Amino acid sequence: MVGNVPVGGGAPITVQSMTTTKTADVDGTLAQIYALAAAGADIVRCTCNDTDAAEGLAHIVPRSPVPIVADIHHQYRMALAALEAGVHCLRLNPGNIRRPEHIKAVAEASRDRGVPIRIGVNGGSLDPELYERYGGQVTAAAMVESARREMALFREVGFDDVKISVKASNVALMIEAYRLMADDPFFVDDEGRSVPLHLGVTEAGPLPGGLVKATAGIATLLAEGIGDTIRFSLTADPVEEARAGRVLLESMGLRERKGLDLIACPSCGRAEVDVIEVAEKAQSALSDLGLPIQVAVMGCVVNGPGEAREADLGIAAGRRRGHLFVKGQVVRVVPEDQMVDALVEWAHIIADDGVEAALARADESAAVEAEADRQALLEEKGEDANAAGTRVEIIRQI
Repeated sequence: MVGNVPVGGGAPITVQSMTTTKTADVDGTLAQIYALAAAGADIVRCTCNDTDAAEGLAHIVPRSPVPIVADIHHQYRMALAALEAGVHCLRLNPGNIRRPEHIKAVAEASRDRGVPIRIGVNGGSLDPELYERYGGQVTAAAMVESARREMALFREVGFDDVKISVKASNVALMIEAYRLMADDPFFVDDEGRSVPLHLGVTEAGPLPGGLVKATAGIATLLAEGIGDTIRFSLTADPVEEARAGRVLLESMGLRERKGLDLIACPSCGRAEVDVIEVAEKAQSALSDLGLPIQVAVMGCVVNGPGEAREADLGIAAGRRRGHLFVKGQVVRVVPEDQMVDALVEWAHIIADDGVEAALARADESAAVEAEADRQALLEEKGEDANAAGTRVEIIRQI
């Protein structure tokens, strides 16, 4: 338990992020914590690198909407100070605090207070002795060994309330390290419970590359059933980290949808509108509403409603009009310049009253009008607007 949030043991996978403010700036840090929580963060980490930061935590923790983890650097006394401040969890890097007596002192204090610790192994800050032992390079085995050593010290003082991360900026290395962790019986207790794993690609970098790297590593492991909590380490506003984590979990069906999921076709020769422009306007208009629905923006009425029939709500363009559909059924036909406004209106209807109620409000003439537009567009552009049939014939001749 990190505060009131369960991690591991079959609990929902959680999203974490870290503040970028000075922790001594209590109001500024709290403002960022609230923004992170609103974006989907379940747990937030704050740096505790000096006494001012520890004092700031004493004011932040009781006012935070989510559990707070203190990130400890090289001074073990800052871990003790963070515990006094009331944090819900500590993060220790075995490569930074190396003296066994200091590590065990923190573990004992955490044990006595019932506060968990994350063993945060980082490929960029391994103990030099381990680095040399594994051939002067960072390897997955070296990172797992670092976690084993830290865990062994914890067990010497009877402390096992732990979660572990073995992060690297190299995606393949990170994946290999977590796979080794997941298969290592050393990290399974006497009752058969595995230590929860905190997933992340450290120093993933700015958008969009950082988002791709982090997703590649985290999603690969989650798909294999590895991982209990995640963090996107992006060179960006940390709110983007929380959003990315939440979207990933929702997309993989690992968390219930909390916000908008907007899907859109890539456009084609039959498209009647600038799909990218309409999708961007819809994204902007709907994102801040906080409605847990899936919305589709489709470029034409020929295939749009059918292809996106599983979406809660959608719109397809045809003959300067928009066909608004709910679960594939056309409920309204609106002028092209009112497409986004119609999406917002019906999104509220679905969120407030449900899909069945929305379908009950369908305009009886909408389906007839929509089919007329569809047939007219087929006559203008044909069944094969993208010339796929011609391509198929050429392929067959080859």
